[in-house]
Amino acid sequence: MSGEEKSGSAGHGPAPFITSGYRWGFALVVSLFFLWALANNFNDILIRHFQKALGLDRMQAGFIQFVFYIGYFVMALPAGLVMRRFGYKAAIITGLSFYAAGALLFLPASYVQTYGLFLTALFVIAAGAAFLETAANPYIAAFGDPSRAPQRLNLAQSFNGFGAFIAPIIGGVLIFSGVEHTPEALAAMAPADLAAYRAMEAATVRLPYALLAGVAGFIALAVILTRLPRGDIEQGAGEAFGQQVRRLLARRSLVMAVLAQFFYVAAQVGIWSYFVDFVKDAMPAVPEKQAAFMLSASLVMFMIGRFVGTGLMTRVAPAKLLGIYAVINALLCAVAAFAPGPVAVGALMLTSFFMSVMFPTIFALGIDKLGPLVPLGSSFIIMAIIGGAICPPLMGWVAVAAGTMQMAFLLPLLCFAVVAFYAFGRR
Repeated sequence: MSGEEKSGSAGHGPAPFITSGYRWGFALVVSLFFLWALANNFNDILIRHFQKALGLDRMQAGFIQFVFYIGYFVMALPAGLVMRRFGYKAAIITGLSFYAAGALLFLPASYVQTYGLFLTALFVIAAGAAFLETAANPYIAAFGDPSRAPQRLNLAQSFNGFGAFIAPIIGGVLIFSGVEHTPEALAAMAPADLAAYRAMEAATVRLPYALLAGVAGFIALAVILTRLPRGDIEQGAGEAFGQQVRRLLARRSLVMAVLAQFFYVAAQVGIWSYFVDFVKDAMPAVPEKQAAFMLSASLVMFMIGRFVGTGLMTRVAPAKLLGIYAVINALLCAVAAFAPGPVAVGALMLTSFFMSVMFPTIFALGIDKLGPLVPLGSSFIIMAIIGGAICPPLMGWVAVAAGTMQMAFLLPLLCFAVVAFYAFGRR
């Protein structure tokens, strides 16, 4: 039986962790967390890869993240409106359709080797990811006992962390060819040889993105055919959209959370986007593939940090823990910017552990006590992901101007300082 149905238990008492009959549907929704993590973290590989395949400098390559997160910003509110009008299932299917279409666009882009077409493909993938992220996070609550919704969301987010960890491994193996030339060697190549080298590098993106498109299409078909709970989408008691916006803008707690989320995502995306480049600058003898595996190791710390942070929050107030972690990361970015080789790389790897709790904690603090304004408030916080569009190009510009990648990591330092100010300044 397809369609969305009312969730809840048939008998008396609270619903179980996952309501009977919805376990397969729950698994499908959880898989979305893994899927958008793959797309987000493949970008960290593409920034390095396109410098080789398309002859870009670091600033130009940084526009990969700029376009991707502009897609998030533009589509977050339409995703929320589709979800409110047609339901969670329709929003998820729309998101998966965008996602698959964008991944398929990588195939023609790899043949024509046009950066603009690659950026268009990434924008379409981001549109799909925005729909998926806007719908999946609140939808998790509909699959069982409402009091256990945070547990279900934490479980789902762990798969997002796993996707973030495994993406650089997959990307490093399938996208990086292992062929590396110095700028001097490239300059000495004959035009035909250089063109052949660029074409070979561009071709490596076809298989991973074709696989992403296939997986998205399969999940979309499964969602169409699977019985899912309808869930309750709060409409704000018929209150006008403009009135809701005005009320939200008057909430200092939400506005500050949006700003904090903007700077957090800017720092996270900037660090992960240039991690491989940073390792190559700090430790030139390390091959690209090994640098990608080091990024994966850092993202393992991110995944572990989510579980550790959840446990710590039983003893430490979430805002306080957020502030402590932000201060630690600011210090680690300072070490990354000024310390030599392995020490700098080690410090940068550790930042992922302390970033782990930031997004969900800022999100939860921001929507706390919003009542019927939660859906629109959630969309605003998701729109703050646009911070990921701003930081990478700025970091690329600093790296080009300074002649080293290390100085660019002073920008994430400033971002974490803003997050710490938010956490310790809440009232």
